[in-house]
Amino acid sequence: QDQLVESGGGLVQPGASLRLSCTASGIFFSVFNMGWYRQAPGKQRELVATITSGSDTTYADSVKGRFTISRDNEKNTVYLQMSSLKPEDTAVYYCKKDRRYYRGYDYDDLWGKGTQVTVSS
Repeated sequence: QDQLVESGGGLVQPGASLRLSCTASGIFFSVFNMGWYRQAPGKQRELVATITSGSDTTYADSVKGRFTISRDNEKNTVYLQMSSLKPEDTAVYYCKKDRRYYRGYDYDDLWGKGTQVTVSS
């Protein structure tokens, strides 16, 4: 069964950097658009960054210039490099594989279980 496993979260001070990883099981990783989302306590889940199968990227305004999403299709992994972290970046970060119809099969959206990022002095 396909799954996504996030890692790399932790407790860091403001201004620090952190790199999140999301590794996918299953096949055809390279054809799927991927995304990072986050959910802070008491708030709705929000989009952080996306990367297409062709490696085009988009970012939320709040993270532009500080976060970078990338992918390594050889490793079935998508990354989120976060720098200049702020307390407001504190959240659970989730990885998502977007739904796609490919080679006769309809692959549903797939979410990871999340990794906690806490930015605090």
